[in-house]
Amino acid sequence: MTFALELRGVRKSFGSKQAVRGLDLVVPCGALYGIIGPNGAGKTTSLRMILSILFPDAGTISVLGSGSALATKDRIGYLPEERGLYRKMKVAAFLEHMAVLKSVPRGEIRPRVSAWLDRVGLTEVAGKRCEELSKGMQQKIQFIAAVLHQPELLILDEPFSGLDPVNARLLRDLIQAEHARGTTILFCTHVMQQAEQLCEHIVMIHDGRKVLDDPLSAIRGRHQPRELRFEPYDPAADVDTALQSLDCVAALRRHDGHYRVLLAEHAHPAAAMQAVAACLPPARLELLRPSLEDVFIDIVQRAPEAPLPA
Repeated sequence: MTFALELRGVRKSFGSKQAVRGLDLVVPCGALYGIIGPNGAGKTTSLRMILSILFPDAGTISVLGSGSALATKDRIGYLPEERGLYRKMKVAAFLEHMAVLKSVPRGEIRPRVSAWLDRVGLTEVAGKRCEELSKGMQQKIQFIAAVLHQPELLILDEPFSGLDPVNARLLRDLIQAEHARGTTILFCTHVMQQAEQLCEHIVMIHDGRKVLDDPLSAIRGRHQPRELRFEPYDPAADVDTALQSLDCVAALRRHDGHYRVLLAEHAHPAAAMQAVAACLPPARLELLRPSLEDVFIDIVQRAPEAPLPA
């Protein structure tokens, strides 16, 4: 198998602060990986080392088969967390300039810029200065700049930050389209729900250490749902008395207009759903899967801190 990224034993410190501690990571070509963890976990530092913006204190990094991203820079797209447009430049001129820097053939630059502006609904801003655009528009322009040269590897650091729901959905669709084109995507965020919606493989980082590296399907398989969402068909029903009498129910609580039913350890989820439905007719009844945030908190709380790499 060909790998887009290989990190082996990567470490990075800033003074006494160890930001990345012995990170191993292998990303196959064409994959869509989510790198998640709280702010300060070491995610952005890891991305910057992958991009050769920073250099590791120890360990090795291979990017698209090369020992340095500098040698493959025209095959990489990067959307940083810190947005940065040339504010005084006009939008089309800025994108054309970025295309030149990424070695897009001269004859293809203007047609690509025009097509992308049309694709994101910003054709009318081509002649405006970047500083005149709203924050959402600026983020879409930066995304275009990151993908205009059709990169093989696309690295996105908190790409949804500050976006309204409409623009967030558009950006998610664009990311999925790039993935369908065959692009390897590394999506870095502290908002775990976004990674859960978008990614097929999850890497969790906590305090500079990798604590999880698995397909999303495998993570869900190991963390079976132990909770139900229940809404009674009859709003006047005495839900507390009825459901707490069931052997399969360990606890019950109201939550935003519905009930959360925690299952007993011995209860099988399917059988419990049948028992709840037979006890009280439901208007809504569903299994609640643990979120990635739940999984992350569980891992961090259960696992003792591992010793630092030698």
